[in-house]
Amino acid sequence: METSLVLLKPDCVQRRLIGEIIGRFERKGLNLVAMKMIQVTPELSKQHYAEHVSKPFYKNLEDFITSAPIVAMAVEGLEAIRVVREMLGATNGLKAAPGTIRGDFSSSRQMNLVHASDSPESAARELALYFAPNEMCSYTPTLVGSFRASDEG
Repeated sequence: METSLVLLKPDCVQRRLIGEIIGRFERKGLNLVAMKMIQVTPELSKQHYAEHVSKPFYKNLEDFITSAPIVAMAVEGLEAIRVVREMLGATNGLKAAPGTIRGDFSSSRQMNLVHASDSPESAARELALYFAPNEMCSYTPTLVGSFRASDEG
C-alpha cells in the first residue's frame, strides 16, 4: 500500500469540482484516509513548493495556491502514487488526455485543479506538512474484495 498527498487546488474548490474528483478516486478503489479544507498560508506554500521558491514563477504560484481554500487529502491504495498521477493526466490541461481529471476539466498549466505527490519520498514529506499522524485513518473497506484479488495486497 502507498499513500499520496492530493490537493484539490483553489480553482477546483472555486469551480465546485470537489465531489466529482473525490468520486473518481473512490470509484477507482482508492481509500481517502485523511481529508480537510484549509487556507494555505504563504509559509506553508514556501514549505510545500520549497524547490521552486527561488524561481521566477514562484510568486504567481504562491498567489494562486493562497487565493482560496484547498482540500488536502491522503489517498491510499496499491501503487497509489502512480495511479493518482495517471488519473490526473499531464500537468498542462491542454495536453492532458481526455478521460483524465485535467483532460476533462482543465485548460491551464497552473490552474490545473489538483496536485499529487510524485514519489514515495515526496509523499512522505508532503503528507507531514498537511497531516499529523493521528489524523490518518487507514481502514479496509468491506468492498475491498470487489476491487482486487486477495493476493494483490
